Amino acid sequence: MSELVIVLVTAPRNASEDLAKSLVDNRLAACVNIVGPVRSIYWWQGKVERDEEDLLVIKTKRCLIKELKRKIRELHPYTVPEIVAIKPVDVLRDYEAWALGETRQCGGDEQ
Repeated sequence: MSELVIVLVTAPRNASEDLAKSLVDNRLAACVNIVGPVRSIYWWQGKVERDEEDLLVIKTKRCLIKELKRKIRELHPYTVPEIVAIKPVDVLRDYEAWALGETRQCGGDEQ
């Protein structure tokens, strides 16, 4: 099974680029695509909310998920940020090798 994981995170438009850059700078992600604007409609504190956000599509290693989530929670302005990890069914081997090679090594409690 692939070690590559795709993580989806929504963020306010004014915070997404700094968040993406920090994840890449810290080598917690090989690449972050910022897709936006997206319109989000969701329940929050008993009522339906509507926001314009960006969607971050983060490529990382499975063993870095715990540290990635910690970093996102540290930097993200939301009380409860959306962090959803998806295991790809199939990945071009060359792309996977590149992405895994551009993220930091795994070790210790990160797995």
